[in-house]
Amino acid sequence: MASTLSASSQQANKAALNAALAENPEKTLATNTKPNENDVEPGEIQEVDMQAQAEGIRTVFSDPTNFNVKHPLYSAWTLWFDSPATKGRNLPQTPSTAFPQTPVPQTPGAASAQGWMEDIKRVISFDSVEEFWGLYNHIVPPSQLPQKANYYLFKEGIIPAWEDEANKNGGKWSIQLPKEKNRGNVDKMWLYTMLAAIGETFDPYLTNADSSDPDSQSLITGVIVSTRPQFYRLSIWTRLAPAGDEDQLRERIEAIGRHFKTNVLGYAEAQKLAGPLATEVEFLSHKDSEKKKTARKIIV
Repeated sequence: MASTLSASSQQANKAALNAALAENPEKTLATNTKPNENDVEPGEIQEVDMQAQAEGIRTVFSDPTNFNVKHPLYSAWTLWFDSPATKGRNLPQTPSTAFPQTPVPQTPGAASAQGWMEDIKRVISFDSVEEFWGLYNHIVPPSQLPQKANYYLFKEGIIPAWEDEANKNGGKWSIQLPKEKNRGNVDKMWLYTMLAAIGETFDPYLTNADSSDPDSQSLITGVIVSTRPQFYRLSIWTRLAPAGDEDQLRERIEAIGRHFKTNVLGYAEAQKLAGPLATEVEFLSHKDSEKKKTARKIIV
């Protein structure tokens, strides 16, 4: 049967297979101990058909329900959800899937954000590529969510609230997109935003950072998609926001915004996006957002 996977999914599937085989090299090689004229010499290594070995390896791409290979992410993540239409109910889901609701963890800042967090459902936590795809394949896409609904994908241990210790000194990149023009694009944009987050590719500083450098921690704490009556909003939250004299941090924050605009959303760097119901890709600190200030916006 022909593959129904996209080119990017097929490539990821191939990478997962190769990684699984690399982790278990003893399964791909055999030592010949009974040579004859048609065999290799004693002690030499005989190659085994990798495709045959791969038949027993099931990834989420080949078997979304019964995959047996997991590739860990750098960080664990938690998906949260809220919607006025579903308060007091379970997460909107496909008929074959149900995620248990778990209480909000008592993280720093959770107490002060208690009122805000009462209506947000903690859906599920995951720490592997396969678990992410298993989750993604069984939740309602943003284009089909009710009005005023939100998905929040945050690193495990961080709640999606300004009051959390990881967020209180940070800010967010966001873009607002008219709903009617972007209903066919928002699902892909949200998927790519999540993949950039869990793949730790948003923060280009990390590529060349020394692991012992205290600044080598990713600035990204979470990503959000929101549906509103007339628009969608995609956001990336950061743990820090630049002050007026923090040029190095500002450059790092701007690099995240440019990556979001060009590599994730697919716009040209110089492209102007603002218009009716639409905004540019804009950054604002949480403190300025709370005070309703707009003068310190960074735009890419």
